[in-house]
Amino acid sequence: MNLISVWRELDSSQRKVVLASFLGWTLDAFDFFLLVFVMPEIAHEFDVGVKEVAFALTLTLAFRPVGAWLFGVLADRFGRRPVLMVDIVLFATLEAASALAPSLAVLLVIRALFGIAMGGEWGIGASLAMESIPPKTRGAVSGLLQEGYAAGYLLGGLVYLLLFDHIGWRGMFAIGVLPALLVLFIRRHVPESPVWEAARSDAARPGFFETMRGHWGLFAYLVALMTCFNLFSHGSQDLYPTFLKAQHHFDTATVAWLTITLNLGAIVGGLFFGAWSEKIGRRRAIVIAALLALPAIPLWAYGGSVLLLGVGVFLLQVMVQGAWGVVPVHLNELSPDAVRATLPGFAYQGGNLLASFSAPFLTSFAEQRGGDYGFAMAVFIAIVALLLALVTAFGPEARGKTFGASR
Repeated sequence: MNLISVWRELDSSQRKVVLASFLGWTLDAFDFFLLVFVMPEIAHEFDVGVKEVAFALTLTLAFRPVGAWLFGVLADRFGRRPVLMVDIVLFATLEAASALAPSLAVLLVIRALFGIAMGGEWGIGASLAMESIPPKTRGAVSGLLQEGYAAGYLLGGLVYLLLFDHIGWRGMFAIGVLPALLVLFIRRHVPESPVWEAARSDAARPGFFETMRGHWGLFAYLVALMTCFNLFSHGSQDLYPTFLKAQHHFDTATVAWLTITLNLGAIVGGLFFGAWSEKIGRRRAIVIAALLALPAIPLWAYGGSVLLLGVGVFLLQVMVQGAWGVVPVHLNELSPDAVRATLPGFAYQGGNLLASFSAPFLTSFAEQRGGDYGFAMAVFIAIVALLLALVTAFGPEARGKTFGASR
């Protein structure tokens, strides 16, 4: 089923849930990606190297598991909807606080706290959506939800294109408070997960550790899988604007348009492979996308013109985010009901923690080769694509699982 036919399958309430979950991840990613556009400018203001500023990305990624655990446990206990609202207000407030940082040290602390808030959103939003829709629509909706990440990056690119030369990096962060307005929509229009509502009256509702008894092998596998996924996305995206500015010396408009092209490819890939996974299976869709990334790498890293670089980044991100488009449904189907708000998000962000070294590592790798970011990212992504395909191919799958059946 394509996204249009799936949208028609959903009733009004289900559409609002999907829209809220999509916008939550979009705005969370928007706040995260604002930093990647302005690292050279922050480094200049604080008189440090880009590598030191890139450590803020590492801190955000490293602290995301804390948020996934904290907010996931709260959402499994008190409901997806109220905890999601609190989380959105928190990450928007911390983004705005970044604009006021008087030093790099303060900015690093704020970005670490932002990571806690960012880590909570994905697991809650994905579980709320997946538990609220018919099973046959999960694949297409999964692709839509995950590409909220690309849409957030795209939105960041547009803000950078239109406003950065006028408001600077601090103004960019100040705009990041706007996602807090989404809470008004959620409070008025979005219902609680029916699966959580059905289970809330259970007197002996098990906790996380009780539910996970016998499932720790699954948790370890999911963390390994999500480490590969996060290396795949962050390794190909986080330093891309820096690559364009530092290696190619492109101006603001060119950097912005190439980044927008990146995210258009990501959205196309996520929607296509997410929906296709409903037909061919979750694992097979991921493996195909990962392997098809390999032939796009040379053009992505070494295209000899803006046009060729644009074609390369579009094609690569079709595959990177095509694989990612399957993640929300795949992790939610593999998760036990009682910990669905906690386990997928915690595994996702645990992978982020293990992958959090990617930005400083790639920066150092590139600097060792005289600033050749293209070579560093190309080698890195080729290795990660192969690892992702292997780890996925030998893992479990639960396509079409009935939620709530284990109560």
